[in-house]
Amino acid sequence: MDNTEKTEHIRHERDQYRILVDITNSVLSHLEMDGLVAEVSREIHRFFGLSQISIALCDNYSSAVYLCYSSYYQRTKPVEKTLYHLNELHPDLAQVLDSNQPMRLTLNSGTQDPLYQHVCAQGMSETLLLPLAFNHKPLGVLVLSHENNTVFTDDSCNLLKQIAARFAIAVDNAAAYGEITRLKDSLKHENLWLNEQIHNNESFSEIIFQSDAMRNILEQVDLVANSDSTVLILGETGTGKELIARAIHRLSARHHRSMIKMNCAAIPSGLLESDLFGHDKGAFTGAATTHIGRFEMADKSTLFLDEIGDMPLDLQPKLLRVLQEREIERIGGNKVIPVDVRLIAATNRNLKSMTNDREFREDLYYRLNVFPIWIPPLRDRPEDIPLLATWFTQKIAQRMNRKIDCIPRDSLEKLARYPWPGNVRELENVIERAVILTRGNTLNIQLHELNIPKQSRLKTALETPSSLEKRMQTTAPENDDEERNRIIDALKATNGVVAGARGAATRLGLKRTTLLSRMQRLGISVQDIFEEDNH
Repeated sequence: MDNTEKTEHIRHERDQYRILVDITNSVLSHLEMDGLVAEVSREIHRFFGLSQISIALCDNYSSAVYLCYSSYYQRTKPVEKTLYHLNELHPDLAQVLDSNQPMRLTLNSGTQDPLYQHVCAQGMSETLLLPLAFNHKPLGVLVLSHENNTVFTDDSCNLLKQIAARFAIAVDNAAAYGEITRLKDSLKHENLWLNEQIHNNESFSEIIFQSDAMRNILEQVDLVANSDSTVLILGETGTGKELIARAIHRLSARHHRSMIKMNCAAIPSGLLESDLFGHDKGAFTGAATTHIGRFEMADKSTLFLDEIGDMPLDLQPKLLRVLQEREIERIGGNKVIPVDVRLIAATNRNLKSMTNDREFREDLYYRLNVFPIWIPPLRDRPEDIPLLATWFTQKIAQRMNRKIDCIPRDSLEKLARYPWPGNVRELENVIERAVILTRGNTLNIQLHELNIPKQSRLKTALETPSSLEKRMQTTAPENDDEERNRIIDALKATNGVVAGARGAATRLGLKRTTLLSRMQRLGISVQDIFEEDNH
């Protein structure tokens, strides 16, 4: 090799190195896949004169699904991009991916592959397939096409192979950035929901009851909580359906993550699909950013859909598909995203009747109705009313820094006669108003505002040992002996269990910490109680 040839060889290597550096710097500056595809199209056209560039990328969620970008560069126009969603990769592409070796071929216009068809439609036939891999992980295939078979020389193929290796790094970076962004958005939304749950802690912290009806419901909650079966909670407005949903979630294996909730009746129908399944950036006018839907937010957790009977008919098949396939697609997206979500739905409507009237899909109804739990209205469990009234009084008075330790017996009896069309929620509102109006230690309930029947259905319940005088501190304060006996009776009735829905604290209408404090003050020991009974 003479000096001229050496000089030319050095110049050629320097030019190739400059091309490699320029393209590397360009593509590595892009963290979003669309921008990356557009940039590599421009750079390869600039240095090699290639207009048709396609990229088949393995989907992050399933190696059997490929996203194919087909970009046709035109100097005076922005990059045109066609996106394919392939369930199986063409055998040529699969071979390149498996062997990690390039392949040159001439395409036949009669091919059935949509990616190859698009290339041939642009008048291209000579094609170079280059593997994209990073850290021994196959990422996809870079497909370069031209109408002239003299373009892909050994020298140009070697340089393009090096460019493909750099491009693979950029693809891996973009995929990692996309996953980090998705997880960050998911964490952000989960934190928002967690803050909302903290803010809403003024709702029930425990299920307050003494009726057999509610005891049966909690037994059903115990049975279904540890499974992943769908639960349908039925009941009138204000009966505490969300509280039962929270109890199921807390007792389940998913309790370590926040339960995500959505009220189907509170969100405009036009926004419901986006809120439920999410949308990709640019999916519609105003979609400036990617939005994570409730299903993605609830991954590995529980999704509570309240007022499911108000879900629009056109959205119900999409919900059914998620329940069947355990995967979603965002609006405007092309990725199938698997989700591991336990669904709890609730409604105050008769879904069976709605299916007969074609207002609710029958197949979705049967999918939801795996384990129905019906919560009876408050008027059908009047023995819970005194306990709930006392509990609400304590909670609201504490929140308002008030001390109210007595509810008149006649007031409780009248509350028990009222049918409570708004159920527990209405009772809470009445008690809150009463606490505001109270000036002393005795609750002042404005009974004249309620249309109370004259006959009491609760007279017997109020006079039994499980009623007001035996269960709650609603009259004048007891002396220590009376209070001690009342606590001991409750501990015996619960076999020494202090906390929980079936514990002595709930039976007495007290917080667990309050009961423990009183037991310590009065010298009450669970062990001593049962040792005395054994002698």
